[in-house]
Amino acid sequence: MCGIAGIVNSDSAESVDAGTIHRMCLSIAHRGPDDEGIYTQGSVGLGMRRLSIIDVAGGRQPIHNEDKTLWVVFNGEIYNFPELRPELERRGHRFYTNTDTEVIIHLYEDLGSACVQRLRGMFAFAVFDQRRRRLLLARDRLGIKPLHYAALPGRLLFGSEIKAILAAAPELKEINPAGLLEYFYFGYIPDPHTAFKNIQKLPPGHLLEWENGRFSVRQYWDLPPYGTRGSLSEEECLDELESRLAQAVRIRLISDVPLGALLSGGVDSSLVVALMARASNAPVKTFSVGFTKQGFNEAHHAQVVAQHFGTDHHELTVEPDIQQALDGLTRSLEEPFGDSSMIPTYYISRLAREHVTVALSGDGGDELFAGYDRYPINLRGTPLEPLPEWSRQLYRRYVHPRFPRSMRGHAHAYSIALPWDERYLDYISMVPSFERRVPLLSDGFRASIRNLGDPRDRFRAYLRTAPAGDRISRLLYLDTKTYLVADILTKVDRMSMATSLEARVPLLDHIFVEYAASLPAGLKLRGNEPKYILKKLAERLGVPREALYRPKQGFALPLVHWIRNELRQELVRVLLEPRTLQRGYLSASGIKQLLDEHMRGRRDHSGSIWRLLVFELWHRNFLEGASTEASDRAFRGDSTFGREALAGAASVLGG
Repeated sequence: MCGIAGIVNSDSAESVDAGTIHRMCLSIAHRGPDDEGIYTQGSVGLGMRRLSIIDVAGGRQPIHNEDKTLWVVFNGEIYNFPELRPELERRGHRFYTNTDTEVIIHLYEDLGSACVQRLRGMFAFAVFDQRRRRLLLARDRLGIKPLHYAALPGRLLFGSEIKAILAAAPELKEINPAGLLEYFYFGYIPDPHTAFKNIQKLPPGHLLEWENGRFSVRQYWDLPPYGTRGSLSEEECLDELESRLAQAVRIRLISDVPLGALLSGGVDSSLVVALMARASNAPVKTFSVGFTKQGFNEAHHAQVVAQHFGTDHHELTVEPDIQQALDGLTRSLEEPFGDSSMIPTYYISRLAREHVTVALSGDGGDELFAGYDRYPINLRGTPLEPLPEWSRQLYRRYVHPRFPRSMRGHAHAYSIALPWDERYLDYISMVPSFERRVPLLSDGFRASIRNLGDPRDRFRAYLRTAPAGDRISRLLYLDTKTYLVADILTKVDRMSMATSLEARVPLLDHIFVEYAASLPAGLKLRGNEPKYILKKLAERLGVPREALYRPKQGFALPLVHWIRNELRQELVRVLLEPRTLQRGYLSASGIKQLLDEHMRGRRDHSGSIWRLLVFELWHRNFLEGASTEASDRAFRGDSTFGREALAGAASVLGG
């Protein structure tokens, strides 16, 4: 596992300085603490930070081909490299390392950009073709590894993290209103946007090709049609599911360094541990984390699974200093990120890194096999669903606004009149449902984003173009393209890499994903039972039933309790002080009502409050920590909407 970065200029006379590439690499040193490699040749510079996993002694990057006309920097793991290498050698290619990275460069020699089609693994890489002065950037099919780029006139910069790009071009720290609006809606920023106007995410399953100062981005993979194996019996499905997942786990056990598993005690991680235990000669090292607050400690479930499979189990029960943890994490987060489970993910990664360098996780099972509670909740019929759409529109427009805004179930009373797909989008979006009662965004910020469109339009497009006929499969497609990539995998990548731990996700092996997509929706969500067939497979492999049939928790935090107790004074201070309000994004009265309803116990706004708190701390700790004139223009108090927000702040703070 590594971090990569680089620059290429269209003017061959404009050379890239090795010192600049070093600064880019230094900003992501946590991703690869073992080594640094830099290649500069005229107008191109490539760099990487290495966490040594395969060919520890000989696998230094950048890697080149036989005549040194092709160079590659690579972040990830290619699990089928033991099969690819002899095939390439038979075609005359000569290897000088034993690392998986080198297969990429020789595949590129034969296939060009189509080399990605042969790769099985997680990856983000850059290949520079010296003869053609051509740069290829590629990201793996599911987006397990990140890759960002900035395409400027005559120049392209890229990096595993935005920090690397900003290290070379700090003037790019200019806020992107579209990205921030998406954050307010979803708690994360979906690709291709970032929090910065001129920096993009390369989407999963996409390539970027740059040549002679021009670049293009194109898709090379997408999820296949859903539900194509309708005649499959349950037993046949279990046999093939077991075979395919066992292979996906087995090939992820290749490592020249210690390896273990992150164990939450839920279905997915328990299933991975069961298959690891079957494939390993020694006890699997497992790691879990819990909290002292009753009801938020999964350590018992993880212990039961660990004991059943005889693992070498390590657990950490913490009562973290949340303010300190948030302060530290938001200094490293280059974008606001509202998933509170990043904190336990960080702690479990840190615990695992004390013992191993690589850890397998169970991420991806929810999006493949319908594991979230929101699926059955939002797919159920509503009392108004049989009515024609025109009558439901009249209800939303004229009847619902007459309901008292303080009424319990106010949001639900609106959503029951929506079509099923709009009901789901309303459920996963913070801003619209809250703003039907009181404005959350300031008038000034609202004016600045008036022409940006609805952030949910891209989500609607995914639902509309999903290769699926049934509702549940369309939702799974949507969440795989958005929430899985920009929330779940981003969280795992950033928190594991912050501790220099490599996380591998066997459930997101693309061959296994393609098979999972082909299964009938009824084998995934059966009635109200999520992950039906996956639980049956776990039973077959011996996972204790108490780990399988219990309410979904994941790495949950006692947010409601903390916000109403330990964090109460700090939250009110941070969210309502002038320094926050003068940024001008949020309405002072909206924040006050949000906090008031939560603190009085009238509504649970813990997720929304956490999202706003992280946003403000990101501003303070990341943006202001290395402020530039460009970023100052976007958030300082003398902006139009900043002054507007401050004007109403005094009464809120006084109240």
